[in-house]
Amino acid sequence: MTRGNIHNSQTERHGTLIVSLDFELYWGVRDSASVGRYRRNLVGARAVVPALLNLFTEYGIHATWATVGFLFFDRTEALINCAPKLRPKYRKENLSPYLDLPPKEARETSDSVFFARSLVRTIANTPNQEIGSHTFSHYYCLEQGRDLDSFDEDLSAIRAAARSVGCELRSFVFPRNQVQEEFLDACYKAGIIAYRGNPDSWFYRAGSGSEQGNARRLGRLADAYVPLAATCYPFPAPTARLPINFPASRFLRPYTHAVRFLEPLRLRRIVRELTYAAQEGLCYHLWWHPHNFGIDTAANLGFLRKILEHYRFLQSHYGMKSANMGEAADLALSWQREKQKEASEIGT
Repeated sequence: MTRGNIHNSQTERHGTLIVSLDFELYWGVRDSASVGRYRRNLVGARAVVPALLNLFTEYGIHATWATVGFLFFDRTEALINCAPKLRPKYRKENLSPYLDLPPKEARETSDSVFFARSLVRTIANTPNQEIGSHTFSHYYCLEQGRDLDSFDEDLSAIRAAARSVGCELRSFVFPRNQVQEEFLDACYKAGIIAYRGNPDSWFYRAGSGSEQGNARRLGRLADAYVPLAATCYPFPAPTARLPINFPASRFLRPYTHAVRFLEPLRLRRIVRELTYAAQEGLCYHLWWHPHNFGIDTAANLGFLRKILEHYRFLQSHYGMKSANMGEAADLALSWQREKQKEASEIGT
C-alpha cells in the first residue's frame, strides 16, 4: 500500500474537524520584504494565543499547534546551546534564521516576537491541545541547499527543545507547506505519525518560494470565496509507510477591511464545506497562523466563532467530531488494528 491511500469506515461515519495552527511568530516571516510592517501582527499574536485557547475550550476544539523550535526558548543563549551544529546551506543566504538571531542577552518579554516559551507551556497545559513540530528553524524543505543530514539534525534539535517543556512531538507541518516526500521517513524515525499535506490542486502544489507565482496565489485567493478545489476527504487510512497524511482543506484567511463586503461569501464557503464533511462522514482540516489574527483581532475571532457555532450545530445533528492531528492518527491506527484483527479471525 502506498502513502496517501484513503478509506472511509462504514462503522465510523461521523465527520471530523481537524484544526492546526502554524505557530512561528518572527521566524515564519523574517525573510519577507514586509516583515517590518508586520510587527503589529506578531506582537498581537501573543494575545491571540490565549484568546484562541479560550475559544477552543468553549467549543471543545482539539487543535495541533505546529511550533517552530526557536519559540520553545526564553532567551537567545539557550537557543544557541540547543541549535544543531549541522545546518542547511541555502543558496539564498537570507533564508537562514541563524544569521538573524537576536543579541545573546535577549529574553522573552510581553511583546517578544522571537521567543514564546511561556505561551508554549500555556498551550501544552490546555486540554486537547497538541504541540506539533514546525521544524526547529523553520526549515525550508524545497529550497536549494537543504539536505537530509541537516534536516535530521534539525529534527533532533526540536525534539530536545520540546522535551524541555514536557512535550513529545507526534505531528508535523512543513514550513511554507513545502512538503518533501523524501523527508517523511526521517520524520517517522523522529516519532512523527501525522503530517499536514497540501490540497490536491495545482495552485496548492508544494514548491519553493520562486515557484509560487501570481497564478497560484490568485487561484488560492479565489478559492477562499468560490469553489475551485475539493476540500473534504475520507478519513485517511494508515499506510505501510508512516506518517499519515492529513491534507489541508482550507486556510482561514484573516479579515481584510478592503474586501470586507466579501466576508459573508467567505463564511458561506467554509460553512458549506463543513456541512458536507459532516453529512458525508469526511475530514475537514482548517489551518492558519496565530499572527494572522494579530490585528483586527476582534473581527477575526468573531469570524472564527461563527464557524465554531456551526461546528457545534453539526456536532449535535450529525455527530461531527473534533480531533487534533495526533488524535486523528491514533484513530486511523486503531482502525487498522481492528481490521487486522477481523481479518485474522475470519482466517481462523
